[in-house]
This record gives sequence, C-alpha cells and structure tokens, in this order.
Amino acid sequence: MAIPPSAADPWTGSWRELMAILPTDVRESLRCIDSRLQQEVEEIRLRVGQPVELRSNRGSFRLERAGSSGASTREPIILSSIQLDHILQQVTQFSMYAVEEDMRRGFITMPGGHRVGVAGRVVVGEGNRVKAIRNVSSLNIRIAREFPGISAPLRRVLAHPKTGRPYSTLILSPPRCGKTTMLRDIVKQWSDNRVVPREFPATVVVVDERSEIAGCIDGIPQFDLGPRVDVLDACPKADGMLMAIRSLSPELIVTDEIGRQEDALAVLEALHSGVFVIATAHAHSVEEWRRRPHMGELFQSGAFSRYVVLSRRRGPGTIEAVYDGDLRPIAH
Repeated sequence: MAIPPSAADPWTGSWRELMAILPTDVRESLRCIDSRLQQEVEEIRLRVGQPVELRSNRGSFRLERAGSSGASTREPIILSSIQLDHILQQVTQFSMYAVEEDMRRGFITMPGGHRVGVAGRVVVGEGNRVKAIRNVSSLNIRIAREFPGISAPLRRVLAHPKTGRPYSTLILSPPRCGKTTMLRDIVKQWSDNRVVPREFPATVVVVDERSEIAGCIDGIPQFDLGPRVDVLDACPKADGMLMAIRSLSPELIVTDEIGRQEDALAVLEALHSGVFVIATAHAHSVEEWRRRPHMGELFQSGAFSRYVVLSRRRGPGTIEAVYDGDLRPIAH
C-alpha cells in the first residue's frame, strides 16, 4: 500500500503555514496549477536565478506564472535573491539566531512539520565542524501531510497477537519514501488503541527532534496523534529517550532518523528499561542499514523485532517487505 493522493483541499491545515511564507506570485501560481498536482506536490525547490521547481511522484515541473484569468502564461517564475531572502526571513520568523542550531544541520522545521532544506556558503569552525550556513542561495521545502490509516496494513505485525505488547520496530527507506508519514500514523494507531485493542492502552512518548512527527506549534501538536501521546518537541533523540524513561513512564517511545552512536545507546537503554521503541532510519535495506557505524551493534543485540522496508515504487509509503528480528520475511 502506498500513500494515496489527498482528496482534501490542499490549502487547508498545515498548508496555510506554508503558503503564508511564499511570495505573492509563487503563492498565486501554486493555487492555479492542476488540482491533482496540487495534492501530490512533495517538494518546492527555490533557487536564486532559477525557475521554481515542483517535485511529485510523477516527476519534476516548473512553476509557471499565472495570468490575470488564472490560466498559466507558460512563463516560468524565476526566483530573485530578494524573494529568497523574504522566504528565509518568514521561515525563521525574522530571527536567524533562533534557528541557528537547525541551520548548522542544514534544515529548518516550520510549523505544520514542513522541513526546509538550506544550501549556501558553509562556514566551518573548530574541529572542522559546520558552524553556520551563510549567503543562502537555495531552499527545498519538503511538504508534510497526514494520511490517516496508511499504517493499517502493518497492524498485525506491530504487536504480539496474544499479549498485545508492541514489537520494537525499525522503518527503513531512502529519503522521500514516506517514513515519517508512516511513523506518524503508527503513533496514532497505538494512541487510539487500534493496533491490538487492550484494556490498558499503550502510553506513547514521541521524541520529535526535528518537529516533523507532531508538527508542534508552541508545544502543541498540529498533527492528530491521538489522545495518549506525550511529545518532547525539538529535543535531541538520545536525550529525549532518556528523559522519557525517567519521567513519563512510556510503554512505547517513537523517534525519527536514528543513526548516531548516542542514538543506538539510548535505544538499548530504553529496551533494557522495559520500554519498546519504534524508529526510522535512512537505508534501502536492512543489510545497508546494519553496515552503518554503530547500527550493526543494534542489529546484533536484537534491539528490533520488526523491520519494515518502504519505497516509492507505487508512490511514497509502498511497503516492500517486513522482517522479524532474524530477517525472516513476514507476510503483511
């Protein structure tokens, strides 16, 4: 099953936050594009001196300027440096200092969960570490959406059929294959007590380092994660997992994009504390993931009982395979 096109008006909800930061001509031209493409746009790529580019599962498209009648003039919108600076100011809410840490990692997370990738001149500091990004020349807005029920085909593999206890699960895919969208819906399935209906539903803590899973604004999730979720927003994954264990009594911790040594150690600490973990990671396969530094240790320790591999073969969120902790295929 893949993530389906949304039938809802694409300019409602978190889209409002996105449209508000764009220059008038870009915003109005987006409103005039084909309705199906409106629903399928995954990225808006903005480069100084180049046409505004839209990317979807169907390919790459230039955004064409809308005429007074709303029809396309066939003239591409060329982004100016003034427009890009305006967008950047809007994204950072006129405070580059407030997002300095995110900028060092090459992205900014907007309200609504949209992630804005940043490219420009990289300033390297002590220890050859990235200190800042200056003279920003391009932005890549990755659009966040909800797809309720997208994880339903996985329900039977996420919990023990008799005890109802969660299986610690790792979701793997390359970028733009729906990992975070799938993860978000899994959180809601557990929170709504629909994975395996239980007398005592699971308590879930989301450690949302990049503010993408919950899309919090002022600490309040903008995505519907259900009634039994506590969110540590903008909190480093490793620190957040340990904080959750100490103070929030979770049965299940959910986090996105593990890959560092401290992430691996925190996952093991959670498991040793009797807490289950659902996470994602960038990889085409389990074999590729386990070859990464520190991730092989997690595999060897049997940290995860389920591995879910996604692709975009039939669109983002295509479930390619599900394996148990010994890499035996599981029907789904």
